[in-house]
Amino acid sequence: MTDIAEAAFKKPITVALTGASGAQYGLRLIDVLVAAGHEVWIMISKAAHLVIATETDVELPAQPQRLVEALSQRSGAQPGQIRCFGREDWMAPVASGSGAPSAMVVCPCSTGTLSAVATGASNNLIERAADVAIKERRTLVLVPRESPFSPIHLEHMLALSRLGVVILPAAPGFYHRPQSIDDLIDFIVARILNQLGIEHTLVPRWGEVGDAAAVKDD
Repeated sequence: MTDIAEAAFKKPITVALTGASGAQYGLRLIDVLVAAGHEVWIMISKAAHLVIATETDVELPAQPQRLVEALSQRSGAQPGQIRCFGREDWMAPVASGSGAPSAMVVCPCSTGTLSAVATGASNNLIERAADVAIKERRTLVLVPRESPFSPIHLEHMLALSRLGVVILPAAPGFYHRPQSIDDLIDFIVARILNQLGIEHTLVPRWGEVGDAAAVKDD
């Protein structure tokens, strides 16, 4: 039995994937959170399922329990470590301030979801969970992946940022000398983990880059 199985999981983190390009970021984030021992509560929009099928070879069922099984097998999660909720599962803990965990990440975050969160629409569980995070003053990280941003997008980002929401565009850096697409994905996932206060070794911190680059060049 593993250490994770023997001990209680670390605090739950909510991860939502919506219909923007960049599904790889969200899937990798789930894998890393599972490996770090966190319980992960997951919501995947209908559009996100389409994007995942288009951008990756990952096959994910829509039905929540089957989705739990597929994601658990993919990430190596322990029984009970992953929970998945449907679009209108209003009894899910993320729908209420008394049940939602301390942090939520929407990765990737479509501009439609960005708009809905900025206006408090709460038309589905992802939007409601984000609304709960804002009203409860909890950590909410949105990872938009769009280019270029229109004034509408920027105004929504500014409004959310003023409410304390972290706007973290999927714009990877190159100072760590990435050697693969996986390195670029890990750059963004590392930035998300930093916002969540979760230790990691995905990407060297600034000031450590020279040593990491030297190792790669050897």
